[in-house]
Amino acid sequence: MREQYRSEDFTEKDLAANPMDQFAHWFRQVAGGGALHEPNAMVVSTVGPGGRPSSRTVLLKHYDDRGFVFFTNYGSRKGRELTANPYVSLLFPWHPLARQVIVTGTAARVGREETVAYFRTRPHGSQLGAWASDQSTVVGSRQELTARYEELAARYPEGEKVPAPPQWGGFRVVPDAIEFWQGRENRLHDRLRYVRETPAADWHVERLCP
Repeated sequence: MREQYRSEDFTEKDLAANPMDQFAHWFRQVAGGGALHEPNAMVVSTVGPGGRPSSRTVLLKHYDDRGFVFFTNYGSRKGRELTANPYVSLLFPWHPLARQVIVTGTAARVGREETVAYFRTRPHGSQLGAWASDQSTVVGSRQELTARYEELAARYPEGEKVPAPPQWGGFRVVPDAIEFWQGRENRLHDRLRYVRETPAADWHVERLCP
């Protein structure tokens, strides 16, 4: 199984000065083209205390010059691992366009005010789900999980304000490197990576061999 990628040149002159501006440009193209379902889906990779990596797909909920934000249960595996070791990798696998964006950086919890503001925008069922699921822990059965949800639904019927769970909130990933990968013919892909030494330093671009 092999795909021959045929795409336009992607060179240094095509890049925005700032990687977040470049990400915004690509994201608008991906989100607006209709080629991808959930273009904000990204693979989040963390490292456990024994040095073992773990990955899962999470939805990006916000991005700006400060970084990339997603929300989770802080007691989940990724939440615990990021609390102990903030180094993280994000991967946006935009395969239909033969593109990937790979982010490495550090994660920190967002402020409670930001978490609560986002929680208010979630559908009622998703708000209840955040309370019902003790994410990443073992549950005896699907019925047990459903019973928790139904109990919460009775306590907080549709239209009633659901408080944001104290163990649930956002992480902001502050990048130190962002690679933009464009598939090309004969596996001679374009890989352009923005890097900086510290959050206050200027970005510079380097080309990687495919």
